[in-house]
Amino acid sequence: AVSGEHLLLASYFLVLSVLAVYGMHRYFLVHLYFKHRTAEPRPDAEFERLPKVTVQLPLYNERYVVARLIDSVCRLDYPRELLEIQVLDDSTDDTTRIARRKVEHYRREGFDIRLIRRRERTGFKAGALAHGMQQSASGFFAIFDADFQPRPGTLRRTIHFFTDPEVGMVQVRWSHLNRGHSLLTRLQSILLDGHFVLESGGRFRSGRFFNFNGTGGVWRREAIESAGGWRADTLTEDLDLSYRSQLEGWRFVFLSDFTAPGELPTDMNAFLSQQYRWAKGAAQTARKLLPSLARAPLPWRVKLEGFFHLTANFAYPLMVALGLLALPALTIRLERQAWELLLVDLPLFLAAFCSVSTFYAVSQRAAVPDWRAQLKYFPALLGLGMGTALSNGKAVVEGLLGIDSPFRRTPKFGDRRPGKPRLAYRSRRGMLPALELGLGAYFGYLVWFSLQSGAPAALPFLVLFCFGFSYTGLFSLLRR
Repeated sequence: AVSGEHLLLASYFLVLSVLAVYGMHRYFLVHLYFKHRTAEPRPDAEFERLPKVTVQLPLYNERYVVARLIDSVCRLDYPRELLEIQVLDDSTDDTTRIARRKVEHYRREGFDIRLIRRRERTGFKAGALAHGMQQSASGFFAIFDADFQPRPGTLRRTIHFFTDPEVGMVQVRWSHLNRGHSLLTRLQSILLDGHFVLESGGRFRSGRFFNFNGTGGVWRREAIESAGGWRADTLTEDLDLSYRSQLEGWRFVFLSDFTAPGELPTDMNAFLSQQYRWAKGAAQTARKLLPSLARAPLPWRVKLEGFFHLTANFAYPLMVALGLLALPALTIRLERQAWELLLVDLPLFLAAFCSVSTFYAVSQRAAVPDWRAQLKYFPALLGLGMGTALSNGKAVVEGLLGIDSPFRRTPKFGDRRPGKPRLAYRSRRGMLPALELGLGAYFGYLVWFSLQSGAPAALPFLVLFCFGFSYTGLFSLLRR
């Protein structure tokens, strides 16, 4: 008969094996990047006469950054008669007053700029974008979130790719206005550089699907409408529309050599709330669109990469399960002196977790000049990834089960520090910080247990979990 110990060990190795598969997929993305890294995109031609472009600025309570956003958009190097600016304001605070003052100022300067408000915030950001489209005849729409400052040359750099009638969207890489603000922003910048340089870059250049990231991109109107338009049935309306549009046959372009500067969350709760929304939205999109992707007349390599893309966040609940199984698995080994299991355990661990370091080292080398200086942050980066596992794991489970939750914006503070009491925007996470601190204490005990038992092989894994959960839980409670 199969004993409880065998079931525990089998569960532990099964979870670690699945994580190892996702880790190996990171190596594959590195391979795609190196294989296609010289394939920089160029437009087929240039418009003899530039088309009209509508710039959409979706807002909800952005008092600290709205003026900066509108100023930067009005500095875009594009013929004024061909530029329409929609300030899509759903705010319930003094953001509206600030935005209206800016809009009136630029209207006097001759800009075609409007403040558009809705009676109800139906559909959140997706609803605002759809509402704006209905009030414009433009064939192209550029979208910038409140925390971004588009460079003056953004439209001229992107618009000519649409001379190819099959191109439906052009996305530029994000750069970071406040990268050096704190340890948290430094870690976020590394995470996002990896996403853009290796994930979006590798997928685009190798002919796989990649996604619009909600801001810093330009859409062809027809690509939006033919795919069914903006929809609010997931928390990641950008990912959802991206896959629906590409399934309709539209081709996307990613520009890694041109960036849109944006502000990173400086508050731990805001960061984790953003990660929660992205993880849950991706799970909702996977639940919604994986059947369509599987049935689509596409090459198997595109379908397989799409599966890994849409299910990447499934690793988070698996990481929580792995951590909880660590103590019984370690205890059983010590009782049985089953060190030969390391022959299986160690390779799986290296595939699951060391791939992350390789992935981000390659992306930093491509994204920043002083990439070697970023390597010292990698242990904290791994810890943060583990520390987000509880929150993001909950998000994934809710997304797969179809549990709805409202769209929660990520607060932006401009050049202000979020610890000051005058700042009104706060993100709340209920009991999760306390649970994260509890898990931090649990892994702290496992570190002590591992040392006392003379089993140091698991120490790096346990220390990272201890740091990650303690870091996210503590700084959530401190609101930093």
